[in-house]
Amino acid sequence: MSASSTRITASQHSVLCVAIQNTNGKIVWFPEHIKGGARQKVLEGLAKRDLIVSDGVDWFVATAGYEALGCAQPAHATLAADPEIEAAVTAAEAAWTPAAQDGTQPKPRRPSKQALVIELLQRPQGVTIAQVCAATGWLAHTVRGSFAGALKKKLGLNIVSDKQGSERTYRIA
Repeated sequence: MSASSTRITASQHSVLCVAIQNTNGKIVWFPEHIKGGARQKVLEGLAKRDLIVSDGVDWFVATAGYEALGCAQPAHATLAADPEIEAAVTAAEAAWTPAAQDGTQPKPRRPSKQALVIELLQRPQGVTIAQVCAATGWLAHTVRGSFAGALKKKLGLNIVSDKQGSERTYRIA
């Protein structure tokens, strides 16, 4: 980004200037009126514009930050990668293999409660609200809501109900 296309606030400008002039590019100072969450917002705004970078602990003015203020970046201000860390990362990446590729079978997923409800609804005799409550641990209003919302509206299932005696049974038509 060129200095002309980078728009920063007065607070962001102050933070960058102090870091460049006094701390070799390390962000350690904020204007007195910027406290707590506002400091985080200033850092987020600068990071979003790639004007600062983090080494994982501290924030430093990036090359674009120097350019935005029309300053030349000193050679010592660039973040150099630690060769030991780079070697460790490379070794870890080389040793890593996903579970599916190492011959082991992934752990089977437990059937969801929604799948259980659909299975109960597919039975020829259907299912009552009380039976679904017993199978899932849900309350009756949750069962009715799942019928109307997740199953009918989202999945498009055609759920029909029949009243036989005193209980209403539901099934997928």
